[in-house]
Amino acid sequence: MAEIVNLARVKKQAARTAARAKADENAVKFGVTRTERDRQKAEAEKAARDLAGHKREE
Repeated sequence: MAEIVNLARVKKQAARTAARAKADENAVKFGVTRTERDRQKAEAEKAARDLAGHKREE
């Protein structure tokens, strides 16, 4: 005898799988990882601090 399947659950799972695949594809195409983004932000903040430290007060 065949296994009983909830069609709504199967459709939702298929949609989740498709969405995850699309998200992974977009992340490779357009995205920057969180660690890379955090590193870039920290570098920019350090550069701003260094620049501010070299300014003369008049």
